Amino acid sequence: METVGLFEAKTHLSELVARAEQGEEVIITRHNKPVAKLVPIGEVSPELVAQRLKAIEAMQAIGREIAARGGPVTDAEIQEWIREGRR
Repeated sequence: METVGLFEAKTHLSELVARAEQGEEVIITRHNKPVAKLVPIGEVSPELVAQRLKAIEAMQAIGREIAARGGPVTDAEIQEWIREGRR
C-alpha cells in the first residue's frame, strides 16, 4: 500500500484511480498524517443490500405515518429515533 501527499494525489488523480481499478490501495496524507484511503470498489454482499433496503423501507414508513397525521416531527420523536440508532 503506497502513501502519497495530497498535492501529489491531486496532480496524479487519474493515475491513482487507474491503480485502484487494478486492485491497489493508496493512503492520502495531509501534512504527513493519513486522511483518506483510495480503494477499489468491491462487490456488495446480498445481506448488506437487504439491510439497506430494510432501513429505507422503515424510513419511508415513518414518512408516510407523519404525512398521514399531517403534523411536523416532534422533538420527542427525534430523540426516540436517536436512541434507536444507538442500539
